[in-house]
Amino acid sequence: METKNILMLLTAHRYMEDTQSETGVWLGEFTDPYYVFIDAGCKVTLVTIPGGEPPIDPMSKLTEHITTSNRRFLADKEAQFHFQNTLALQNIIADPFDGLFIPGGHGPLWDLARSLESGRLILEFHKQEKPIAALCHGPAAFLMAAKLDPSFLMGKKVTSFSNTEEALVARKNNIPYELETALRAKGAEFTSATLPFTAHVEIDGDLITGQNPLSASHTATALLERMVQKETSLGDF
Repeated sequence: METKNILMLLTAHRYMEDTQSETGVWLGEFTDPYYVFIDAGCKVTLVTIPGGEPPIDPMSKLTEHITTSNRRFLADKEAQFHFQNTLALQNIIADPFDGLFIPGGHGPLWDLARSLESGRLILEFHKQEKPIAALCHGPAAFLMAAKLDPSFLMGKKVTSFSNTEEALVARKNNIPYELETALRAKGAEFTSATLPFTAHVEIDGDLITGQNPLSASHTATALLERMVQKETSLGDF
């Protein structure tokens, strides 16, 4: 397989609503997929709406949430440099990339969901028939894409952090809307794991979604497999 170029679109939003709590990128939802891609020989480019260093959700740094990939990231000066110096979204087009991955943290509910640039980019990948994967609250970025093109989510099977999980983490009153409800309102066919906080990945053609942090590496692997599948099918012609 030739080297694949993957774009990771990260939230840059820091603050929850009606509370002093901060949010941002959920660290493991970035690091787990990042190293799945790096270890597969992919080139990874990081982008946020404004560029620069995105905030990290403080809760994702707590001991109980520390993953092997988080520890690897903390010792990886090159990865930290790229994280601290993400590119600005307005300068990015889909053409050089083979796939798009959008990690979560609660932040995407605000910035990626409301960004015309984010919606534009997602639809570019979609029109070029390139796989798009989003994790946990990352699928909030699909809301603007669906606003710009109502057919984007219509009838598509997707998952995300569920309403049940939102209630269980006690942040339900500090977010602008529940993502599961918003995705359903755009015509998506929503699925979720029987047990909250267990891994669940939904694949509908080039649209790949993961439910929660435990789904991170599975979602990244599904994106890789989809890219290889498309490369193989193109090679048949």
